[in-house]
Amino acid sequence: MKQRTRVLLAGAATVLLFFLVQVGALALVEPFERYQTIEDPTNPLNSVLYIGLLLVATAVMLAVIKYGKQQAIRYVIIATGALVAYYVFSVVGGSLVGGGAAALVVLGLLVHPEWYVIDAAGVVMGMGAAALFGVSFGVFPALLLLVGLAVYDAISVYRTKHMLTLAEGVMNLNVPILFVVPTRLGYSFRDDTASEAAGDDDGEDGERDALFIGLGDAVMPTILVASAAFFLDADAILGVPIPALTAAAGTLVGLVVLLREVLEGEAHAGLPLLNGGAILGYLVGALFAGVPLDIALGIADYL
Repeated sequence: MKQRTRVLLAGAATVLLFFLVQVGALALVEPFERYQTIEDPTNPLNSVLYIGLLLVATAVMLAVIKYGKQQAIRYVIIATGALVAYYVFSVVGGSLVGGGAAALVVLGLLVHPEWYVIDAAGVVMGMGAAALFGVSFGVFPALLLLVGLAVYDAISVYRTKHMLTLAEGVMNLNVPILFVVPTRLGYSFRDDTASEAAGDDDGEDGERDALFIGLGDAVMPTILVASAAFFLDADAILGVPIPALTAAAGTLVGLVVLLREVLEGEAHAGLPLLNGGAILGYLVGALFAGVPLDIALGIADYL
């Protein structure tokens, strides 16, 4: 199979992974209402606080990487994945099923962190995290969050470049901080990261062996999808408000554009395109559904 065809198939698989995160988050918003802990989800200061916490967490992770203690990050991410898996599966089958799923996540990531284990854990973590944030952030705070994170992502990739440093520092941890989509049969993410750690060259004859995209790139725009599904009163299709569906569609359009840029070989900030696509899709859907602009933006109470 030609390299171009393999890469296109990997791109389609990446779109599918994002779609699974979106569908899962939409299915979880109602049962995840029990996990809503923010006193006032409509308060825009929630978004400012979250972005501030993200900046602190990024600084801590960069410091940990600088001093060569990346394994601490690995165990924190695995523990987080187990907790989110428990939340996701406990709403389906109770505490016993949730506990079993959490144990499987830990076992899989510790014993056999191959690309398909990482992707499966990533989908579960992605849908759970997006649903948790979606029920905790009203539409206006969610929109502010997406805009703020898109700006931050662009600055951190194109100006300060510290996001690239962070990505390089955690790439070899074999945890679900990204989706790994092979472009060839027999690809092993474990062997790939081991080769990178040893300083060996990547790929076969210079060809791309896999596509990589951050898990956060799937989670962040899906927060708006989940928030619109939970908080917005609008015409629905299959029980999901139309603006939530069009936000999901806009995210996928942004993803296709992003993948096209990434395949040119340069590092790109994902959230400007992905969050931008989600916001544009959301607003188009709100207009189509006849939702007044002030309601769609969540600012009616401030006017």
